[in-house]
Amino acid sequence: MNTFLQQYILKQFDGNHEGLQVVIPKFKPFNVKRNKHLLVQGQVCQNIYFVAEGCLQSYIYDSNMQENTKEIITEGNFYCDLRSFNKNLPAIENIRTVEPSQLYQLSKRDFQELMETVPQFSKVYQKLLEAYYNNAGYRVNTFITLSALDRIKWLMQHRPSLLTRLPSKLIASYLGINKDVYSRLKAKL
Repeated sequence: MNTFLQQYILKQFDGNHEGLQVVIPKFKPFNVKRNKHLLVQGQVCQNIYFVAEGCLQSYIYDSNMQENTKEIITEGNFYCDLRSFNKNLPAIENIRTVEPSQLYQLSKRDFQELMETVPQFSKVYQKLLEAYYNNAGYRVNTFITLSALDRIKWLMQHRPSLLTRLPSKLIASYLGINKDVYSRLKAKL
């Protein structure tokens, strides 16, 4: 079992090992090659994923069927289509691997069981919700208030590793910028 996952969950349990032996085995490890979908728009999201190694992309299609990156998920983070997962509705987003990835999958059934039987597990879910909400709010505010150049500067300051890990087209999509504009602005920095 990935010690990073154990440490993450233990931190949410405030260092209390009680319940950890029940929670950890519910996360199923698996390796995924690059560019493989974990969720496709229209499917119901049945799993929460923890990224131990690698990188995921969450994206949606606009009215012109162009990909728009909603989120880039790197090591040490959980992700799922929360709306689909919680309400059992068809997903509006797609989730795929950007790099070969080592993931841990928690099924909806196991998630619900943990929520009912391990009181501390709700802290893990609460952190997932907080991160999702805070990130979504921040991204909306960023798109409204920052220029394209300032979004690139923000990425360079807050998530610089993405610049070397991801292709320019994906970074441009994540920043909500045309890839040609992104390349031109990045060259000025």
